[in-house]
Amino acid sequence: MRSFSPVDLLVLAAYLLGVTAWGAWLGRNQRGGSDYFLGGRELPWGAVLLSVVATETSTLTFLSIPGVAYLGNLGFLQLTLGYLVGRIAAAAILLPSYYRGELSTAYALLDQRFGPETRRFTSAVFMITRLLADSVRLFATAIPLALITGWPYPLSIALIGGLTLVYTYFGGIKAVVWVDALQMGLYLLGAACAIVALEQIVPGGWGAILSEAGAAGKLVWLDLSFDLSPPYTLWAGVVGGGFLAMASHGTDQLIVQRLLTCRDLTASRKALVGSGVLVILQFGIFLVVGIGLWSFYGGAEFQTPDAIFATFIIEELPVGITGLLIAGVFAAAMSSLSSSINSLASASAYDFWAPISGAGGDEPRILRAGRIFTLVWAGLLIAAAVGYVPLSEDSTAVEVALTIASLVYGGLLGAFFLGIADARATPRGVILGMTAGIGTVTWIWLTAGDSVGFPWFVPIGAVATVVVGGAVSRLRPVGGRR
Repeated sequence: MRSFSPVDLLVLAAYLLGVTAWGAWLGRNQRGGSDYFLGGRELPWGAVLLSVVATETSTLTFLSIPGVAYLGNLGFLQLTLGYLVGRIAAAAILLPSYYRGELSTAYALLDQRFGPETRRFTSAVFMITRLLADSVRLFATAIPLALITGWPYPLSIALIGGLTLVYTYFGGIKAVVWVDALQMGLYLLGAACAIVALEQIVPGGWGAILSEAGAAGKLVWLDLSFDLSPPYTLWAGVVGGGFLAMASHGTDQLIVQRLLTCRDLTASRKALVGSGVLVILQFGIFLVVGIGLWSFYGGAEFQTPDAIFATFIIEELPVGITGLLIAGVFAAAMSSLSSSINSLASASAYDFWAPISGAGGDEPRILRAGRIFTLVWAGLLIAAAVGYVPLSEDSTAVEVALTIASLVYGGLLGAFFLGIADARATPRGVILGMTAGIGTVTWIWLTAGDSVGFPWFVPIGAVATVVVGGAVSRLRPVGGRR
């Protein structure tokens, strides 16, 4: 075993500084909020596709998914089938609504249907969710940096956050999308390097790995049981994962913002559905890495599941390759963090600040405000990631982040269902319906423990939102007005 070498450090430093400078350079010639947050609606769908995948998976894929397979089996793949189904549904049902007007955020659609109060309420829910879920992602990235340097997690988190902030602040969404595309390629290359290395260092190579894993039940990927407690069954994957993906890719500003940068609806649909195909392949690759790590370490216990792959990269891989793979970890993290910062800033600027300040349509003012919000949200994400450190020992970051998102996605998806399909839905009904939907799944999570897996939270929350929102919308309150 060895420590992080000067060559590895040089590779990592060159990458971090290079990508930060390139991202900042990409933001030249920005003149207004539309350029900063929507890339002038001119970005190619292929780049957007890669950005969508990089944004939603990032460090959680690179570090946590191998940990999921290490501790369990390949059952997580069932969730990815639902991810594809949900994207197809979002492309067919939700995307056309966004392209009927020049919408700046996902929640502007609800403004058109229900007014500014509903837009601000749903946007606020998005902000809270992204802050909590993406701070977990940021924490996961600090693990390898802390292992390399011996620095405490807070310092590692601050360094990653600071470098990402630079190119996000100057480059806007154009930098976010193009850097995402580059960084996704890098961390997939990192996974390929790990697979090749495991072939070389495990006696018998992948033949022996797969034989041993098969005998231990590690290669099982299909579970047809109707039990609601396991998070990874076929039905939880297709139904729960489908609703989760439809919500995350059809109502969450983090993803919708990228889709709105495409030139037209057709290009946006290609980016969205294509990302579903690619994400299945990507998750499969990292689950296989986890199986290889299980064989190599003999199932030994680690302080946290997310430290397994990071430890392997630092201690077992050749000089230079270690630096490349750690750069891949940082690439994954920076893509997710930059996307979060930019989408949170855009929602703040367009959903709250511009309407309240009377700056709607004033693109230079929105650009200036957007950069201020970029600084604010970067600071909040870093602070929240530091706060997660004491809670990190019992589960993988990917499952924590998905659980947090699942608590509210059902409410968001239900609100969009009411806006599109229920002509009698009212603003009061939508807000109370969302409150009921989010409250229902939060209560289930707090009281039922592990008896209901997190993929079921989204369909349960969506149904509760639609039922309660539809019923409240049909009640005539005191005074005779809705």
